[in-house]
Amino acid sequence: MKIGIVGSGFVGATAAYALVMAGIGREIVLVDKNKTRSAAEANDIYYAVPFAHPLTVTAGDYADLAGSRAVIIAAGVNQKAGEIRLQLLQRNAAVFREVVPAILNHAPDAILVVATNPVDVMTHLAARYAAAHGIPPSRVIGSGTMLDTARFRTLLGSHLGVDPQHVHGYVLGEHGDSEVLVWSQAMVSGMPLEDFCRLRGGGLEPGIRQRFEHSVRRAAYDIIEGKGATYYGIGSALAHIVDIILNDQRAILTVCSPLYPANGKEEVTISLPRLVGGTGILATFSPSLSSDEEEALDLSAGVVHLAINELNGVI
Repeated sequence: MKIGIVGSGFVGATAAYALVMAGIGREIVLVDKNKTRSAAEANDIYYAVPFAHPLTVTAGDYADLAGSRAVIIAAGVNQKAGEIRLQLLQRNAAVFREVVPAILNHAPDAILVVATNPVDVMTHLAARYAAAHGIPPSRVIGSGTMLDTARFRTLLGSHLGVDPQHVHGYVLGEHGDSEVLVWSQAMVSGMPLEDFCRLRGGGLEPGIRQRFEHSVRRAAYDIIEGKGATYYGIGSALAHIVDIILNDQRAILTVCSPLYPANGKEEVTISLPRLVGGTGILATFSPSLSSDEEEALDLSAGVVHLAINELNGVI
């Protein structure tokens, strides 16, 4: 099974490495405007194959994406000093206007997995450009708050002394400062969080919750301040999405995709629990939230909606 990755910077290359380490797929093709970079990354990762799984890793052009089941889009530009968000969005919109059609011209059956930030808006644009090729929104998946959800579960598990794999909780909305940690639905081994804490003789005081929320929202800032970029976590998340697609695992993930509300609100792209399988997004769920969480999620959706509207006025 072939997997394409467009954009071989830190995120794209790390996603390719994560795919090799986990033995996901059979062939990985890296495509980048900088062909020297993509060739170097492909060679470097390919030499790790003897220590991992029998995959082939090559660099190529868009035509080499033919037959891909999934294509990760990690292409984009970084924010320049003094550049406002709208200017960055405009430049990345121009990148996607070129990249998305180029992928679908050669791999029309591929599911697109978007990683480029701001991922909510870029996924919205990718779905718009893909629609011109007859691709439904369900086949365009943004990494959304998958990494934020993983951070939430990791911090909560560490605090409770429980393996994070047995901690269930979501981060919804924008992948950014307005994201919503859903405490009301958090569970540990099938038990509501408050019941688990009561049985263990502990608790989660408001101060602890606030510290967790700050840590989840600030994680990327702190990593970027320390090393310049984040890529291990998101690279692993992208590999996990692709694994689910290739094996039709039917997993529920907090990914982002265009949402068309039935309540008269305009469409927006935010992260919600979604059932993901071999054909893309199969269903979207609206979890029962507290009134405060509902309000916070509406505000978060409004942040993304405003960014989309600003962009619509200039592209």
